[in-house]
Amino acid sequence: MPLRDVAIVGFAQSASVRRESSKNEVEMLMPVLREAKRQAGLRGSDIGVTVSGSCDYLAGQPFAFVSALDAVGAWPPIVESHVEMDGAWALYEAWVKLQTGEADAALVYAFGKSSMGDLPEVLTIQLDPYTTAPLWPDAVSLAALQARAYLEKTGTSERDLAAVAVRSRRAAAANPMAQVRASADVDALLATPYLASPLRTHDCPPISDGCAAIVLACGAAVKKSAATPVWIRGIDHRIEAHALGVRDLAASPSTRLAGEKAGVGTGRIDLAELHAPFTHQELILRAALGLGADVDVNPSGGALAANPMMVAGLLRIGEAAARLAGGAGRRAVAHATSGPCLQQNLVCVLERD
Repeated sequence: MPLRDVAIVGFAQSASVRRESSKNEVEMLMPVLREAKRQAGLRGSDIGVTVSGSCDYLAGQPFAFVSALDAVGAWPPIVESHVEMDGAWALYEAWVKLQTGEADAALVYAFGKSSMGDLPEVLTIQLDPYTTAPLWPDAVSLAALQARAYLEKTGTSERDLAAVAVRSRRAAAANPMAQVRASADVDALLATPYLASPLRTHDCPPISDGCAAIVLACGAAVKKSAATPVWIRGIDHRIEAHALGVRDLAASPSTRLAGEKAGVGTGRIDLAELHAPFTHQELILRAALGLGADVDVNPSGGALAANPMMVAGLLRIGEAAARLAGGAGRRAVAHATSGPCLQQNLVCVLERD
Protein backbone atom coordinates (compact mmCIF):
# COMPACT_ATOMS: atom_id res chain seq x y z
CA MET A 1 0.00 0.00 0.00
CA PRO A 2 1.50 3.39 -0.94
CA LEU A 3 2.31 5.87 1.81
CA ARG A 4 -0.10 8.73 2.41
CA ASP A 5 1.15 12.23 1.70
CA VAL A 6 1.38 14.07 5.02
CA ALA A 7 1.83 17.84 5.31
CA ILE A 8 2.69 20.28 8.07
CA VAL A 9 -0.11 22.86 8.10
CA GLY A 10 0.52 24.62 11.41
CA PHE A 11 3.50 25.46 13.62
CA ALA A 12 3.79 27.59 16.74
CA GLN A 13 6.27 27.97 19.55
CA SER A 14 6.81 29.92 22.73
CA ALA A 15 9.80 32.18 23.18
CA SER A 16 12.72 30.23 24.61
CA VAL A 17 13.88 31.77 27.88
CA ARG A 18 16.41 30.89 30.57
CA ARG A 19 13.72 30.60 33.23
CA GLU A 20 9.95 30.69 32.82
CA SER A 21 8.92 31.39 36.40
CA SER A 22 5.51 32.95 35.79
CA LYS A 23 3.85 30.03 33.95
CA ASN A 24 3.56 26.29 34.42
CA GLU A 25 3.67 23.86 31.50
CA VAL A 26 -0.08 24.06 30.84
CA GLU A 27 -0.03 27.86 30.77
CA MET A 28 2.95 27.79 28.41
CA LEU A 29 1.27 25.32 26.07
CA MET A 30 -2.24 26.75 25.78
CA PRO A 31 -1.49 29.76 23.52
CA VAL A 32 0.96 27.71 21.45
CA LEU A 33 -1.56 24.93 20.78
CA ARG A 34 -4.23 27.51 19.99
CA GLU A 35 -1.98 29.27 17.48
CA ALA A 36 -0.91 26.06 15.73
CA LYS A 37 -4.55 25.02 15.25
CA ARG A 38 -5.47 28.53 14.11
CA GLN A 39 -2.79 28.42 11.41
CA ALA A 40 -4.01 25.02 10.29
CA GLY A 41 -7.60 26.22 10.09
CA LEU A 42 -8.78 23.01 11.74
CA ARG A 43 -11.10 22.52 14.68
CA GLY A 44 -10.46 20.20 17.60
CA SER A 45 -12.95 17.72 16.18
CA ASP A 46 -10.91 17.54 12.95
CA ILE A 47 -7.82 16.27 14.78
CA GLY A 48 -7.96 12.53 15.25
CA VAL A 49 -4.60 11.93 16.96
CA THR A 50 -2.65 13.86 19.61
CA VAL A 51 0.95 12.93 20.45
CA SER A 52 3.24 14.70 22.92
CA GLY A 53 6.92 14.56 23.79
CA SER A 54 8.41 15.49 27.17
CA CYS A 55 10.58 14.17 29.99
CA ASP A 56 9.41 13.37 33.49
CA TYR A 57 12.99 13.85 34.72
CA LEU A 58 12.69 17.55 33.94
CA ALA A 59 9.34 17.94 35.66
CA GLY A 60 10.49 15.95 38.67
CA GLN A 61 7.37 13.82 38.84
CA PRO A 62 6.02 10.70 37.12
CA PHE A 63 3.40 11.02 34.38
CA ALA A 64 3.92 14.77 34.12
CA PHE A 65 2.58 14.62 30.57
CA VAL A 66 -0.88 13.73 31.92
CA SER A 67 -1.29 17.09 33.64
CA ALA A 68 -0.12 18.84 30.46
CA LEU A 69 -3.18 17.45 28.69
CA ASP A 70 -5.17 20.18 30.40
CA ALA A 71 -3.76 22.49 27.73
CA VAL A 72 -5.38 20.39 24.98
CA GLY A 73 -8.83 20.53 26.57
CA ALA A 74 -11.31 17.96 27.76
CA TRP A 75 -13.69 18.30 24.81
CA PRO A 76 -13.97 16.87 22.25
CA PRO A 77 -12.46 13.59 23.52
CA ILE A 78 -9.05 12.81 22.02
CA VAL A 79 -6.95 9.80 21.08
CA GLU A 80 -3.68 10.56 22.87
CA SER A 81 -0.18 9.10 22.98
CA HIS A 82 3.07 10.20 24.57
CA VAL A 83 6.77 9.57 24.00
CA GLU A 84 9.40 10.16 26.67
CA MET A 85 11.59 11.82 24.05
CA ASP A 86 12.00 14.97 22.02
CA GLY A 87 8.85 16.06 20.22
CA ALA A 88 10.44 15.14 16.87
CA TRP A 89 9.85 11.50 17.78
CA ALA A 90 6.28 12.35 18.77
CA LEU A 91 5.88 13.75 15.26
CA TYR A 92 7.25 10.51 13.82
CA GLU A 93 4.69 8.51 15.81
CA ALA A 94 1.90 10.80 14.64
CA TRP A 95 3.09 10.41 11.03
CA VAL A 96 2.94 6.61 11.42
CA LYS A 97 -0.58 6.81 12.89
CA LEU A 98 -1.72 8.90 9.92
CA GLN A 99 -0.26 6.28 7.60
CA THR A 100 -2.59 3.68 9.14
CA GLY A 101 -5.60 5.74 8.05
CA GLU A 102 -7.06 6.02 11.55
CA ALA A 103 -7.05 9.81 11.24
CA ASP A 104 -6.48 12.59 8.71
CA ALA A 105 -4.99 15.16 11.10
CA ALA A 106 -2.73 15.05 14.14
CA LEU A 107 -1.62 17.51 16.80
CA VAL A 108 1.98 17.14 17.98
CA TYR A 109 3.42 19.13 20.86
CA ALA A 110 6.42 19.12 23.17
CA PHE A 111 7.43 21.03 26.29
CA GLY A 112 10.37 21.28 28.65
CA LYS A 113 11.31 23.41 31.65
CA SER A 114 14.98 22.68 32.25
CA SER A 115 15.24 25.51 34.75
CA MET A 116 13.37 23.61 37.46
CA GLY A 117 16.23 21.23 38.21
CA ASP A 118 19.92 20.55 37.74
CA LEU A 119 20.08 19.81 34.01
CA PRO A 120 23.61 18.31 34.00
CA GLU A 121 22.54 15.94 36.78
CA VAL A 122 19.35 15.00 34.95
CA LEU A 123 21.27 14.17 31.77
CA THR A 124 23.86 12.12 33.66
CA ILE A 125 21.14 10.02 35.30
CA GLN A 126 19.97 8.99 31.84
CA LEU A 127 23.35 7.53 30.83
CA ASP A 128 24.20 3.82 30.78
CA PRO A 129 23.69 2.86 34.45
CA TYR A 130 26.40 0.19 34.56
CA THR A 131 29.56 1.70 33.10
CA THR A 132 29.05 5.41 32.32
CA ALA A 133 26.67 6.97 34.85
CA PRO A 134 28.73 5.78 37.89
CA LEU A 135 31.59 7.93 36.58
CA TRP A 136 29.18 10.91 36.73
CA PRO A 137 30.24 12.70 33.52
CA ASP A 138 28.19 15.78 32.65
CA ALA A 139 26.87 16.48 29.15
CA VAL A 140 29.44 19.19 28.41
CA SER A 141 32.36 16.92 29.37
CA LEU A 142 31.06 14.16 27.11
CA ALA A 143 30.59 16.64 24.27
CA ALA A 144 34.14 17.86 24.86
CA LEU A 145 35.45 14.33 24.39
CA GLN A 146 33.56 14.18 21.11
CA ALA A 147 34.81 17.60 20.05
CA ARG A 148 38.43 16.64 20.76
CA ALA A 149 38.05 13.44 18.76
CA TYR A 150 36.56 15.41 15.88
CA LEU A 151 39.24 18.13 15.89
CA GLU A 152 42.07 15.60 15.93
CA LYS A 153 40.54 13.43 13.22
CA THR A 154 39.63 16.22 10.79
CA GLY A 155 42.14 18.97 11.52
CA THR A 156 39.32 21.40 12.30
CA SER A 157 40.33 24.23 14.64
CA GLU A 158 38.70 25.90 17.62
CA ARG A 159 38.44 28.98 15.41
CA ASP A 160 36.22 26.97 13.05
CA LEU A 161 33.97 26.08 15.99
CA ALA A 162 33.74 29.72 17.05
CA ALA A 163 32.75 30.66 13.50
CA VAL A 164 29.77 28.32 13.82
CA ALA A 165 28.70 30.12 17.00
CA VAL A 166 29.08 33.55 15.38
CA ARG A 167 26.95 32.54 12.41
CA SER A 168 24.32 31.02 14.71
CA ARG A 169 24.02 34.21 16.75
CA ARG A 170 23.87 36.34 13.63
CA ALA A 171 20.95 34.25 12.36
CA ALA A 172 19.24 34.27 15.76
CA ALA A 173 19.21 38.07 15.78
CA ALA A 174 16.29 37.91 13.34
CA ASN A 175 14.44 35.27 15.38
CA PRO A 176 12.33 36.82 18.16
CA MET A 177 11.82 33.40 19.75
CA ALA A 178 15.56 32.75 20.22
CA GLN A 179 17.21 33.06 23.60
CA VAL A 180 20.83 33.89 22.67
CA ARG A 181 20.98 36.72 20.14
CA ALA A 182 23.97 38.76 21.29
CA SER A 183 26.40 39.43 18.44
CA ALA A 184 30.03 38.41 18.81
CA ASP A 185 33.18 37.99 16.77
CA VAL A 186 35.45 34.98 16.60
CA ASP A 187 38.43 36.56 18.38
CA ALA A 188 36.30 37.74 21.29
CA LEU A 189 34.80 34.28 21.73
CA LEU A 190 38.19 32.58 21.61
CA ALA A 191 39.42 34.87 24.39
CA THR A 192 36.90 33.39 26.86
CA PRO A 193 37.85 30.52 29.22
CA TYR A 194 37.12 26.85 28.58
CA LEU A 195 34.21 25.05 30.16
CA ALA A 196 35.74 21.70 29.19
CA SER A 197 38.53 21.86 26.62
CA PRO A 198 38.13 22.41 23.70
CA LEU A 199 34.62 23.77 24.42
CA ARG A 200 33.84 27.27 25.67
CA THR A 201 30.48 28.77 26.61
CA HIS A 202 29.69 29.77 23.01
CA ASP A 203 30.24 26.15 21.89
CA CYS A 204 27.47 24.91 24.19
CA PRO A 205 23.68 25.29 24.21
CA PRO A 206 21.83 27.58 26.60
CA ILE A 207 19.55 26.09 29.24
CA SER A 208 16.08 26.95 27.99
CA ASP A 209 12.41 26.67 28.90
CA GLY A 210 9.92 26.46 26.04
CA CYS A 211 7.34 24.54 24.06
CA ALA A 212 6.18 24.03 20.47
CA ALA A 213 3.35 22.47 18.49
CA ILE A 214 2.85 21.21 14.93
CA VAL A 215 -0.33 20.18 13.13
CA LEU A 216 -0.06 17.40 10.55
CA ALA A 217 -2.71 16.75 7.92
CA CYS A 218 -3.36 14.40 5.03
CA GLY A 219 -6.25 13.51 2.77
CA ALA A 220 -9.40 15.54 3.32
CA ALA A 221 -7.81 17.50 6.18
CA VAL A 222 -5.26 19.09 3.83
CA LYS A 223 -8.02 20.26 1.52
CA LYS A 224 -9.93 21.66 4.49
CA SER A 225 -6.89 23.56 5.80
CA ALA A 226 -6.24 27.08 4.58
CA ALA A 227 -2.49 26.86 5.28
CA THR A 228 0.26 26.40 2.72
CA PRO A 229 1.09 22.69 3.03
CA VAL A 230 4.71 21.69 3.50
CA TRP A 231 4.96 18.00 2.67
CA ILE A 232 6.97 15.40 4.56
CA ARG A 233 8.69 13.63 1.66
CA GLY A 234 10.76 11.32 3.82
CA ILE A 235 11.38 10.62 7.50
CA ASP A 236 13.57 8.10 9.28
CA HIS A 237 15.46 7.69 12.54
CA ARG A 238 18.37 5.47 13.56
CA ILE A 239 20.23 4.76 16.79
CA GLU A 240 23.82 3.97 17.65
CA ALA A 241 25.35 2.02 20.51
CA HIS A 242 24.72 3.36 23.99
CA ALA A 243 28.33 2.67 24.99
CA LEU A 244 30.42 5.66 23.95
CA GLY A 245 33.62 3.60 23.74
CA VAL A 246 32.42 1.48 20.82
CA ARG A 247 31.44 4.45 18.62
CA ASP A 248 33.42 6.75 16.36
CA LEU A 249 32.48 9.98 18.08
CA ALA A 250 33.87 12.06 15.23
CA ALA A 251 31.21 10.84 12.80
CA SER A 252 27.47 10.17 12.80
CA PRO A 253 26.67 7.04 10.75
CA SER A 254 23.13 6.92 12.13
CA THR A 255 22.46 10.41 10.74
CA ARG A 256 23.98 9.44 7.39
CA LEU A 257 21.78 6.32 7.17
CA ALA A 258 18.63 8.12 8.31
CA GLY A 259 19.33 10.83 5.72
CA GLU A 260 19.71 8.26 2.97
CA LYS A 261 16.47 6.53 3.93
CA ALA A 262 14.63 9.86 4.15
CA GLY A 263 15.84 10.85 0.68
CA VAL A 264 18.17 13.76 1.44
CA GLY A 265 20.31 13.01 -1.61
CA THR A 266 17.47 12.77 -4.13
CA GLY A 267 17.25 16.50 -4.82
CA ARG A 268 18.62 19.94 -4.07
CA ILE A 269 18.44 21.06 -0.43
CA ASP A 270 17.86 24.80 0.04
CA LEU A 271 18.00 24.99 3.81
CA ALA A 272 18.65 22.77 6.80
CA GLU A 273 17.68 22.99 10.44
CA LEU A 274 20.11 20.77 12.34
CA HIS A 275 19.68 19.92 16.01
CA ALA A 276 23.30 20.55 16.97
CA PRO A 277 23.52 21.63 20.61
CA PHE A 278 27.32 21.98 20.31
CA THR A 279 29.28 23.76 17.59
CA HIS A 280 31.30 20.73 16.51
CA GLN A 281 28.12 18.68 16.15
CA GLU A 282 26.87 20.99 13.39
CA LEU A 283 30.01 20.21 11.40
CA ILE A 284 29.62 16.46 12.03
CA LEU A 285 25.99 16.58 10.90
CA ARG A 286 26.79 18.63 7.79
CA ALA A 287 29.25 15.95 6.72
CA ALA A 288 26.89 13.07 7.55
CA LEU A 289 24.10 14.59 5.44
CA GLY A 290 26.39 15.73 2.63
CA LEU A 291 25.33 19.37 2.90
CA GLY A 292 27.36 21.75 0.78
CA ALA A 293 28.35 25.34 1.44
CA ASP A 294 25.36 26.52 -0.61
CA VAL A 295 22.86 25.16 1.96
CA ASP A 296 21.52 27.70 4.47
CA VAL A 297 22.09 25.89 7.78
CA ASN A 298 20.14 26.86 10.90
CA PRO A 299 18.65 30.16 9.69
CA SER A 300 16.73 30.23 12.99
CA GLY A 301 19.93 30.20 15.02
CA GLY A 302 19.52 26.54 15.92
CA ALA A 303 20.02 24.88 19.30
CA LEU A 304 22.99 27.14 20.06
CA ALA A 305 20.49 30.00 20.29
CA ALA A 306 17.62 28.17 22.04
CA ASN A 307 17.64 24.63 23.38
CA PRO A 308 14.53 23.71 25.37
CA MET A 309 14.98 20.04 26.22
CA MET A 310 12.46 17.73 24.53
CA VAL A 311 11.45 20.59 22.22
CA ALA A 312 14.56 21.60 20.26
CA GLY A 313 14.29 18.73 17.77
CA LEU A 314 10.63 19.44 17.03
CA LEU A 315 11.58 23.11 16.61
CA ARG A 316 13.98 22.17 13.84
CA ILE A 317 11.15 20.58 11.86
CA GLY A 318 8.77 23.45 12.55
CA GLU A 319 11.34 26.15 11.74
CA ALA A 320 12.24 24.48 8.44
CA ALA A 321 8.58 24.07 7.48
CA ALA A 322 7.75 27.67 8.38
CA ARG A 323 10.55 28.98 6.19
CA LEU A 324 9.49 26.86 3.24
CA ALA A 325 5.89 27.98 3.66
CA GLY A 326 7.14 31.57 3.67
CA GLY A 327 8.94 31.08 0.36
CA ALA A 328 12.53 30.78 1.64
CA GLY A 329 13.12 27.69 -0.48
CA ARG A 330 11.46 24.64 -1.95
CA ARG A 331 13.18 21.72 -0.20
CA ALA A 332 14.64 21.42 3.28
CA VAL A 333 16.06 18.87 5.68
CA ALA A 334 15.33 18.92 9.41
CA HIS A 335 17.25 16.89 11.98
CA ALA A 336 16.73 15.98 15.62
CA THR A 337 19.00 14.19 18.06
CA SER A 338 18.64 12.47 21.40
CA GLY A 339 21.14 10.98 23.81
CA PRO A 340 24.81 11.80 24.44
CA CYS A 341 27.13 12.66 21.55
CA LEU A 342 24.52 12.33 18.77
CA GLN A 343 23.48 8.84 19.85
CA GLN A 344 20.06 8.76 18.16
CA ASN A 345 19.15 10.83 15.12
CA LEU A 346 16.01 11.59 13.13
CA VAL A 347 16.00 13.14 9.65
CA CYS A 348 12.96 14.64 7.94
CA VAL A 349 12.89 15.89 4.35
CA LEU A 350 10.34 18.64 3.67
CA GLU A 351 9.10 20.08 0.41
CA ARG A 352 6.80 22.91 -0.64
CA ASP A 353 4.81 22.56 -3.86
